[in-house]
Amino acid sequence: MLAERNRYVFVVSAAATKGNIKEAVRATYGVSPVHVNIVNIPAKKIRVGRRAGIKKGYKKAIVQLPEGQKIDILPT
Repeated sequence: MLAERNRYVFVVSAAATKGNIKEAVRATYGVSPVHVNIVNIPAKKIRVGRRAGIKKGYKKAIVQLPEGQKIDILPT
């Protein structure tokens, strides 16, 4: 679904900004993103039997590339 729209999802540092992510994608993969959206996934309470704990939250980035560019992450 996201691949059809030329979008890729990355788990990033909690301190990362849109500009940082754009530069990192440009430096790592050699493509220049058009849009970068950031989603903060909150921490969740979990329970296993009587033990309670917390599943850590994280930040993910959805990066959209221009038409004709792609990132070759997994060989097909």
